[in-house]
Amino acid sequence: MSDLNHSLYEDFPQYAARIRQLKEENETFARLASEYHKLDHSVRGLEMRNIPTTDDNFEQMKQRRVQLKDQLLKMLQ
Repeated sequence: MSDLNHSLYEDFPQYAARIRQLKEENETFARLASEYHKLDHSVRGLEMRNIPTTDDNFEQMKQRRVQLKDQLLKMLQ
């Protein structure tokens, strides 16, 4: 179980201004960031509350979160 906040601003503080800029100016980045935020919120909620979910479903959610983070980081760099 992890209660760590994996927000983009927490994980990439050096890109805070760039994150804000891309959210406003790049529709694709904004959409992916929104999906990432919602997914991260769901994953952390399940972890913190020990809500039953299938292992496969939970692992798929976490894998998608990693994929999104990788995509977003590439766009930030």
